[in-house]
Amino acid sequence: MGNPDMDDRVSASQMSATITQFYTPNAWIEGRAEDQLRHVSNWQGVTKIAAFPDLHPGKHGPVGCAVLADRIYPQLIGNDIGCGMSLFQLDLPVHKFKLEKAMRRIRALGDPMDNPQGERLVQIGLSTELFATALGTIGGGNHFCEVQTLTDAIDGCDIDQKLTYLLVHSGSRGLGDAIFSALPEGAYDGLLSEEDSAANYVSDHHKAVLWAKLNRQIIAERAADALRADVRLVTDVPHNLLEHTSSGWLHRKGAAVAADLVPVAGSRATSSYLVQPLELDPALGSLAHGAGRRYDRSSMHGRVRSKRSDIEAMERTPFGGRVICEDRDLMIEEAPQAYKSADHVVSDLEKTGVARRFATLNPLLTFKKIRQEGRR
Repeated sequence: MGNPDMDDRVSASQMSATITQFYTPNAWIEGRAEDQLRHVSNWQGVTKIAAFPDLHPGKHGPVGCAVLADRIYPQLIGNDIGCGMSLFQLDLPVHKFKLEKAMRRIRALGDPMDNPQGERLVQIGLSTELFATALGTIGGGNHFCEVQTLTDAIDGCDIDQKLTYLLVHSGSRGLGDAIFSALPEGAYDGLLSEEDSAANYVSDHHKAVLWAKLNRQIIAERAADALRADVRLVTDVPHNLLEHTSSGWLHRKGAAVAADLVPVAGSRATSSYLVQPLELDPALGSLAHGAGRRYDRSSMHGRVRSKRSDIEAMERTPFGGRVICEDRDLMIEEAPQAYKSADHVVSDLEKTGVARRFATLNPLLTFKKIRQEGRR
């Protein structure tokens, strides 16, 4: 069933919103996620919901959906405001990529930056002190920085398949968490546009979205510097954010903005994909953002063996690549078995007519976390 605290926002006179599912009957969708969809569809002011094949249960509502309403529900965005994925092109040819050397160098992402990035914040209109020391850090959970190759691109693709790429998944770190933690009492009941609390949240939300985009850029720059390469942005696509439209407030939770090119992330041992949107209106201008979880984090500790040999096996991928993650629990919780098939997710997007494949991205080296000196 859905979370109990959802029921308080259901009006007896509210007609259920329209739920459009962009997945086939063969999709792996947990029943609790669809229960949560139905709960949210009965919240006051909710009019339309688009649900994608990466749908899975979340804390305050399902992850992998876009929700249109006449008011703001901050919990549908969550604490990682502005979280998203950015794809960058490196001027490092695939044939010159040396895995062992790259593994040593990219560990620099786990170290604090030598200098806070306050000036970069000022350049995008934010305060120089706004969580400046956290910029350029990936965070935990399912966040990562991954070196990839690009293959199987469609005819006419103008992206160079001989070069390497970086896919960066990260968000607003402590800033988004601080904004979410400071929500006023009653915010979960919905913030009306004319209320000061709504204006304050929108202002803070906008700052977090800008901060998160800059964070992904700096992570990519750090990775490129470690790999002795230059970096160029291909596409930046957030998937946790609020958008004001002519029809109301559009909430995206694990639903990617339908940009020209949208990354759909796999697990660290499977391919990711670039897709192109086809039908924007029915899907509320959104698409799936990744494979989506199949099993929750806590249950993974009973599904994956945790002997040292098992962990070491998970550090190697079927593509001959490697994974850098020195947090044993995180390694287990983020095991490839925890996720659905990104290939199946993209197939469902194609079958429901909302996107087409543009290219395949195969992992070479995934960075998640290293041990900090003095910590266990």
